[in-house]
Amino acid sequence: MLGKLYTISTPIGNLSDFSFRAIEILNEIDYLICEDTRVTKKLLNHYKIKSTLLPYNVFNENKLTDKYIKHLTDGKNMGIVSDAGTPCISDPGYKLVNNCRRLNIEVISIPGPSSLISALSISGLPTDSFYFEGFLPKKKGRKTKFEFLSSIPSTVVLFESPYRLVKTVNDILSFMGNRQICICKELTKVYEEVMFGCVADILKLLSKIDKLKGEYVIIIAKKGYELK
Repeated sequence: MLGKLYTISTPIGNLSDFSFRAIEILNEIDYLICEDTRVTKKLLNHYKIKSTLLPYNVFNENKLTDKYIKHLTDGKNMGIVSDAGTPCISDPGYKLVNNCRRLNIEVISIPGPSSLISALSISGLPTDSFYFEGFLPKKKGRKTKFEFLSSIPSTVVLFESPYRLVKTVNDILSFMGNRQICICKELTKVYEEVMFGCVADILKLLSKIDKLKGEYVIIIAKKGYELK
């Protein structure tokens, strides 16, 4: 009998944002695949969960996918988590899930926190239609990507690090115009912060911050959108 793979969402900050079902599954599976075993171990220790942890990240996923598929075909039940939020969303996991689908190995979602959805829900911008880009190219193809995003008739969502946040917001102004945006920082954590306004005003706010820290979700209103 084939094993099952569970994609398990974990808290994006506040450890209380963890479902009863996720805890139940973690206590039952044979192996837990995780982006960083050190990060996942902290969560498991908090809930007194004992799991056999296996590493899986952008550096080793090609090498380890076949190994983990073998565990599943041998009948082992496995879970996969990212450091925070929902696995496979701008995080490792797609290749493993894709291989499972090809081999008719059941993949089951254990839903929960996602910074993408959490940010959209508090952004105050239209959510009836949105385009998720994730992280932008650092250099090559960046201008072309922005030109494409500028043409999309929907809300656009980006992920960004503190090191490139100001550059990205400046690029939004240059390539997409002075649109309404919402920037969410460190959602559900102690230093959670939300900035809302037009791009030019957000740049003024950012210029007053000595050192940017944390992880950011940037939500950009479609062209022509006006607050009502």
